Amino acid sequence: MPERGNLLTLVMQYGGTIYILTNFHNEVLYLGVTSDLFTRIPEHINKVYPDSFTAKYNCNKLVYYETFGKIEDAIAREKVLKKWNRKWKDKLINDFNPEWKNSFPTL
Repeated sequence: MPERGNLLTLVMQYGGTIYILTNFHNEVLYLGVTSDLFTRIPEHINKVYPDSFTAKYNCNKLVYYETFGKIEDAIAREKVLKKWNRKWKDKLINDFNPEWKNSFPTL
């Protein structure tokens, strides 16, 4: 299970995070990887890249994340999850965040 709280801050300084965003109605999923979740999520929310998938489909709710000590491990995990079908991703999110609440405000 992914670590939370202060450890997340420490990991973000040296590693990476994979994350899943969705829109208000949980209709679409966006899977990404970053070395700085605290900067990247506001970029999605504020539509810094207006032509991006997340801007087009209003994906601004963080429903899942995993932190890794090395960015290479995060990238490898992202590649695995990108091959998963929607049902598997939904189960992953449900196990982590059953109510699909936005996790970003509580990080």
